[in-house]
Amino acid sequence: TRFPFFDVCVANVPYQISSALVFKLLSHRPMFRCAVMMFQEEFALRLTARPGEALYCRLSVNCQLLAKVDQLMKVGRNNFRPPPKVESRVVRIELRNPPPPVNFTEWDGMIRLIFNRKNKTLRSVLLTKPTIKMLNENMRTQRALNNSNNNNMADDDEEKEKGADEIIEEVVAMEQWKDKRANKLDLDDFLALLAEFNKRGVHFA
Repeated sequence: TRFPFFDVCVANVPYQISSALVFKLLSHRPMFRCAVMMFQEEFALRLTARPGEALYCRLSVNCQLLAKVDQLMKVGRNNFRPPPKVESRVVRIELRNPPPPVNFTEWDGMIRLIFNRKNKTLRSVLLTKPTIKMLNENMRTQRALNNSNNNNMADDDEEKEKGADEIIEEVVAMEQWKDKRANKLDLDDFLALLAEFNKRGVHFA
């Protein structure tokens, strides 16, 4: 369902749809001015969680990539009748304008993958048979799409002979990624990681 045009969103929504609603708001166009919303406390804290914190997750990274999020106030359970079992928080969400110059579908493909096991090293997460199979299929598709381009650089031809597993090994062996885990990386780290993979012909969507 498409939202109608709006400039400001103020809502207290059913907590079970919080994640789906936030992702829908982040992708809404035209951009709205701000959204002020009440969420379950743990969910609200995930939106602003930082690298190394227990609540840092895919939601944190995607929300902070696309928006500025402020924690406005805590709302105790005793403010409701009957009181719920959880505490709540009110947050303000403002979309970044202009949005970051990144293909969000591919970005989220990578983020979803490496946060699936955020406490494992990037090497452990990426060098699994299903992941390598998926990335090799993406590489074959990308090469087919670019096959008619006669302006490829010579070093690109060498890169094209490599499989996803070999490229992953090379990337995660680089000093900035060696033994690193998703739960300790920030937005700049993820952007640089995606750019490095894309440069070598690996795509996550």
